[in-house]
Amino acid sequence: MPKVRTNRVKYPEGWELIEPTLRELDGKMREAELDPHDGKRKCEGLWPIFKITHQKSRYVYDLYYRRSEISKELYEFCLDQGYGDRNLIAKWKKPGYERLCCLRCIQPRDHNFGTTCVCRVPKHLREEKVVECVHCGCGGCASGD
Repeated sequence: MPKVRTNRVKYPEGWELIEPTLRELDGKMREAELDPHDGKRKCEGLWPIFKITHQKSRYVYDLYYRRSEISKELYEFCLDQGYGDRNLIAKWKKPGYERLCCLRCIQPRDHNFGTTCVCRVPKHLREEKVVECVHCGCGGCASGD
C-alpha cells in the first residue's frame, strides 16, 4: 500500500503572533480577486491585487528588518509560503528602492523608450502633478518624494 502524504506544515515559533494579520490580508486578496471589474480599464482590475501583495510583503519586511520582531526562521518561512515577495524585498534593501511599489515599475522592457515607470520620477520633477502608474496604480514610489 502506498504511503499517504499529509500536508502538515510545521509553523515556526512566533507564527501565532503574525498569523491573524496575514490571514486578514489573504481574505482581502480573495475579495480583490473575485471583485468584478466592470467599467474599469483592463489594467485597473489588477491594481487592488498589486496593492495587497505589496502590503503583505511590506508587513513581513517591516517585522524582520525594521522592528526585529520575528526570527530569521519565521521570516524565511513566510517568504517560502508566499506571504511576501522575496525579489521585491531584496530591492527594498537597496538604496533608492526603499519605497518601490512593484517590480514591473523598474523593468525597462515594460515601458516606452526603455526607461522606468512614471511613478519612479520624483514629484518635483514631474510635468503632471497627479500621476498613476499603468501597471499597479501607484501614485509615486520614488525615494526622493
